[in-house]
Amino acid sequence: MQVAKVVNTTRGTIIGDRVEIADTSSTRGKGLLGRTGLDAGGGLWIKPCSGVHMFGMKFPIDVIGLDGDRKVIKLWPNLKPWRMSPISLSLRSVIELPAGRIAECKMQIGDQLQID
Repeated sequence: MQVAKVVNTTRGTIIGDRVEIADTSSTRGKGLLGRTGLDAGGGLWIKPCSGVHMFGMKFPIDVIGLDGDRKVIKLWPNLKPWRMSPISLSLRSVIELPAGRIAECKMQIGDQLQID
């Protein structure tokens, strides 16, 4: 699986430096299922994506919703197992991160992300 570095250019912070890219139907479908957690710097960028579910997950995560220009338009901190985010037709992709990462990075709606 490909790996990317995600930077919040608005705040000058690194969100993750080992964020896996899920851009096929099989990688998007599997997501983080089967894992017991995410390492620091890790995450999963799911594209395209209009919402996430936590059915079958074993740990909470932070979820960042992005528009087509990679601008933050939704934030779901500490999304717990067996929950789901609302579906949003304006979302183009999401980044799933370790729980607490949104607060650590002081992420806010309107921030611009760069994904390399």
